[in-house]
Amino acid sequence: MTRWADPVSVDRKATVSPEIVTILALVAIFAIATFLPINMGALAFVAAFVVGTLSVGLTTDEIIGGFPAGLVLTLIGVTYLFAIAQNNGTVDLLVRGAVRLVGGHVAAIPWIMFLVTAVLTAIGALSPAAVAIIAPIALTFAARHGISPLLMGMMVIHGAQGGGFSPISVYGVTVNTIVEDEGLPSSPLAVFLGALFFNLAIALVLFFVLGGRQLIGRKVAAEPLAHTEHAHGTVVRGHGAAPGPAVGGDDDEHVHPDVPQPVRFEQVVTLIGLVVVAVLALVFDLDIGFVAITVAVVLALFSAQQHKGAVTQISWSTILLIAGVLTFVFVLQEAGTIDYVGDAVIGLGVPLVIALLLAYIGGVVSAFASSTAIIGVAILLAVPFLESGAISAVGVVVALSVASTIVDVSPFSTNGALVLANAQDVDRDRFYKQILAYSAIVVAAGPFLAWLVFVVPGWL
Repeated sequence: MTRWADPVSVDRKATVSPEIVTILALVAIFAIATFLPINMGALAFVAAFVVGTLSVGLTTDEIIGGFPAGLVLTLIGVTYLFAIAQNNGTVDLLVRGAVRLVGGHVAAIPWIMFLVTAVLTAIGALSPAAVAIIAPIALTFAARHGISPLLMGMMVIHGAQGGGFSPISVYGVTVNTIVEDEGLPSSPLAVFLGALFFNLAIALVLFFVLGGRQLIGRKVAAEPLAHTEHAHGTVVRGHGAAPGPAVGGDDDEHVHPDVPQPVRFEQVVTLIGLVVVAVLALVFDLDIGFVAITVAVVLALFSAQQHKGAVTQISWSTILLIAGVLTFVFVLQEAGTIDYVGDAVIGLGVPLVIALLLAYIGGVVSAFASSTAIIGVAILLAVPFLESGAISAVGVVVALSVASTIVDVSPFSTNGALVLANAQDVDRDRFYKQILAYSAIVVAAGPFLAWLVFVVPGWL
């Protein structure tokens, strides 16, 4: 007599759990965005719709409810404000002012470039946009004054990452919003200063290892920089953006920082506007998105014709990426995937080991994919074991933030590619290998050092 299988057991065997489906979808999103020029956020929206409705059982209204509207408004406001500051020459004013501080001290030039790039990302520039602005200037200085191009290029990138977690920056807003939404202990200042001083420490080591000691005491006569072009059409890898200006990209009326220009009224007003944004957002705790876009519109009113193209310079590809990924993360949460993975990670039993593992996941994946997306996913995966209180949540968040961004020195990332493209008077193949070797060291050691500094001592 033939024994028929229980139909209920057959259905159970044939059904893949929503947790596994969402994990497979997440892997597919990162894989496709890494190898094809398709915006990761667009892929994530599709996955949120298809997986959310067919596997998780959500309605489209419920999925739309997971859209991070507040964060999107903040990113629009901050990047719109920076685009206006770039267009009216305020950014170049800051660069010129910083370059004057160098005087004739060659050893100070790399540090000035670190500082200026940090300031740009701190006030709202995307890291690749800030590097695109400063790298051509910095590498021209390097070629002219005998400074290692690897030293100068990496100082620019680490400067961008050092300032990139200010409470009003793109990275900072993203991390702090996720942390607060998850109800974890939040310290925006710790995240900012942690990233800043970690990158500053790396820059100090690079300075002495790559020949900075020989620059000390050297002076040159002050002379204007040769004409340099900023990178046009900066495309952030993994964002799938069409060629075109990123935030801070050139326009037809660009004022080059090597040419002395009088300070204009609108530049003074823009500087005041940036201070107003910082004060209202940080001191009075007003919504930074509304504050930034309000200040940007007020500035645009002073010269509406000049800033008519500023809206096109808003980093829509980045906004699409973040909005899509976080909407899909909402689907992950609804499916129970975050708890599922979190429980598996907690099963390792040692919180310090879990934190180290997540730091390496963030660092290794981010070397090839979008750092912005990886930070959010890494922090959310850490939520279940952080809620137990067995380890400092602030320390882990800082470590994951640093580990996921310092690897952007890779020549496969936009920042590393910009440095490689703008190097002057170098053997490009040899320079590529130097950047690749340095990035390998950073990927191997960076997450461990971030974990060692921010998590192990338990001081945050």
